[in-house]
Amino acid sequence: MATLPKAPQTLKGVHILSLSLNLPGPAALLRLRRMGARCVKLEPPAPANAPAGVTGDPMCAYSRPAYDALHPGIRVRSVDLKTDAGQKVLQRELAKTDVLLTSFRPGALKKLGLDWVSLHRVFPALSLVMIVGAPGARAEAPGHDLTYLAQNGLVTGLDLPATLYADMAGALMTVEAVLQAVLLQNSTGKGRLFEVALSEAAAHLALPRRWGLTLPGTAIGGGHAGYRLYPCRDGRVAMAALEPHFAKSLCAVAGLTWSTPAMMMEPTTQQAIAGFVAHRNCSELEQLALENDIPLHTLPN
Repeated sequence: MATLPKAPQTLKGVHILSLSLNLPGPAALLRLRRMGARCVKLEPPAPANAPAGVTGDPMCAYSRPAYDALHPGIRVRSVDLKTDAGQKVLQRELAKTDVLLTSFRPGALKKLGLDWVSLHRVFPALSLVMIVGAPGARAEAPGHDLTYLAQNGLVTGLDLPATLYADMAGALMTVEAVLQAVLLQNSTGKGRLFEVALSEAAAHLALPRRWGLTLPGTAIGGGHAGYRLYPCRDGRVAMAALEPHFAKSLCAVAGLTWSTPAMMMEPTTQQAIAGFVAHRNCSELEQLALENDIPLHTLPN
């Protein structure tokens, strides 16, 4: 397997300070570090009754492996921002920072003297990227990844989503905001305020559904016989033969006579492909896909 080239150090020389905890901010900081930024994170002290090795970031208690994976190359310091000593550390860091990342509600930022008006007055060249739950006046309302996905129609049934979609999409939007901030700083010399709302990250992910692309019965919503999940002899198959040339190959190996792309929306085609897949195991289907250029992925039991 070829070694991927090292990511361009686009942000070399840029200093980013993060006060953001849990997942979106640290996930963004990790990507920014890989772009060459110098990244510092200030965490609150660990709770008094915390086990040894647990830090003040709740993610460390939820999942130590996840916490460790998020922080290579990040200089982490434990600082109590509610104390005079902690504030002194914060001010020293801010004086050499280009972009500040936060994930506090606006009210909490104001109590710490980190609201945009106060911050911009003291550090006019500093940009602030605020990660919040919801935009504008709704930023004080409590919420989490699950609630933002639910608000946008991305939670079905009683199963939890497979991953933290809003948080990770929010991390990417945070990186985008930092890049915008740096570009503007380079051209104007002034800092800018950016707000990244996790509810809007979820709304962005939900756009295909809102447009009707993934609604039940549509081509990408299960109506197309070549774009579905099928049970096979020893697992499941994620079939993605959507384009006509892929669908035609799928029909050929399944013993179906190709007519027009419209046949892929017919229940009889779906039934025939379901029967074909059901009598084969994952390895057989993977081999057929390789030989006939069919996009699929097997999920063995």
